[in-house]
Amino acid sequence: MAKLVSKTYGEALFEIAMESGEDKAQELMGEIHGINAVLRQNPEFDELMKHPGIPKQEKLQVLKEVFKGRVSEELESFLEVIVSKERYRELPDIFGYFIDRVKEAKKIGVAYVTTAVELSASQKSAVQTKLLETTQYRSMEMNYKVDPSIIGGMIVRINDRVVDSSIRTKLDGLKKQLLQIQLG
Repeated sequence: MAKLVSKTYGEALFEIAMESGEDKAQELMGEIHGINAVLRQNPEFDELMKHPGIPKQEKLQVLKEVFKGRVSEELESFLEVIVSKERYRELPDIFGYFIDRVKEAKKIGVAYVTTAVELSASQKSAVQTKLLETTQYRSMEMNYKVDPSIIGGMIVRINDRVVDSSIRTKLDGLKKQLLQIQLG
């Protein structure tokens, strides 16, 4: 249910942004990053907005006082709709969906690369170049993680697509094959 809510509202915000042009989408994305930073720094505000005992009208008033003149009218109105429809709890997912859609529209990929050892700068550059060559993206946001348990190789995840060339996975596959062989 939460995924459907984030998609519905995130898509609506994306459409509002794209109607005004790609620059507006970029502007809204910047504002959203700012709002996320404010929410991380002020968990009390987040608790206040999620509190079931506080009337919706008071939440809307607080929202106006905090964001009026600090964010675009489109985003301010959008936040009012979110609070009015009691969807504030889904705000991080909604914003996440919106940011993903803007990146997708701008052909910016987000890759998560896991290796057994830290990659050098030249290796990271080679991985990024290879990913750009094999995908439709113009640029790539790279996220690297070291996990010694994969033994060697790497695991690359972009959206829902995963390429796992780790030695751990290959050993697990070999183990399954060996267990299927019946000695007789």
